[in-house]
Amino acid sequence: MKKKVGLMQRNHVKLISIDTIPIEAVKWLLYPFIPLGKITILQGDPGEGKTTLALQIIAALTTGKPVWEGAPPMEPVNVIYQTAEDGLSDTIKPRLVAAGADCARVMVIDDSDKVLTLDDDRLEQAIEQTDARLVVLDPIQGYIGASVDMHRANEIRPLMYRIAKLAEKYGCAILLIGHMNKNSGEKSSYRGLGSIDFQAAARSVLVVGRIKDDPTLRVVCPAKSSLAPEGGAVAFRLDPEQGFQWAGPYDISVDELLSGSSRGHKLREAQSFLKEVLADGPLPQTEIEAAAQQAGIRPKTLRNARYELGVTSTKVSKQWVWALPEP
Repeated sequence: MKKKVGLMQRNHVKLISIDTIPIEAVKWLLYPFIPLGKITILQGDPGEGKTTLALQIIAALTTGKPVWEGAPPMEPVNVIYQTAEDGLSDTIKPRLVAAGADCARVMVIDDSDKVLTLDDDRLEQAIEQTDARLVVLDPIQGYIGASVDMHRANEIRPLMYRIAKLAEKYGCAILLIGHMNKNSGEKSSYRGLGSIDFQAAARSVLVVGRIKDDPTLRVVCPAKSSLAPEGGAVAFRLDPEQGFQWAGPYDISVDELLSGSSRGHKLREAQSFLKEVLADGPLPQTEIEAAAQQAGIRPKTLRNARYELGVTSTKVSKQWVWALPEP
């Protein structure tokens, strides 16, 4: 009997040659923290100001104003903001109004009849309908779905893949706000609640934390930056009387921020240094910076200490001179 040949047909695998793929630059909603077409995670312990920070960013984006001093202005954009924790009328809208947002550009998917989840088709429909450039889910734990175990990679991975493709398809940024677990000894990448696949799918991960020595001061610090050089930490104040205020660059790493250990000591050391070198009167900035470098004080720490002490800077002839504030 002759052997039958060709009874089994092989399916051809669809292949894409890298040579046919055009090179595209990464686009940013807020460089280098929030890329367009990608997932960003903003996480921190409860009460550290994550939602307040997100609403401040939304306020700037909906009006086209710079998010903070030095950030470029842009055309006003539409935003989809979903919250599973705060009331829209008594919490979210008052905060947006106080931040100066254009509330007409902030949309919410009505999930009063059916809870919204990450695999919900309404998410894509809303992005398409509003042309939103930013989608915020606050907190991410509230949109996983009751049947999904957030600690299982095989259940989280397809959800994150789906919203990553959604962000890519519509060129919008998806910002997931999340709480952190209580494993204080762990690295920042393992402090997020749930599977590590949350962090793996995000192209940018930001951590918000409190400065222990100053109860009104918070810092947003990059923990992961896959598409740009890692940006420096940026501080903001949550003052009971003056509200939200940006406080500028801050010299701290994400692990220092989470441990609350070394930063306070470094700042106090820099403050003591400035008080000592300026005790006898004003000095040129270049001399102070050179002396600080020899003392092992980093430039950012020196600037933060100068800000905290209120050291003045005046141009005398052709150089800048620092002086302690008048008593």
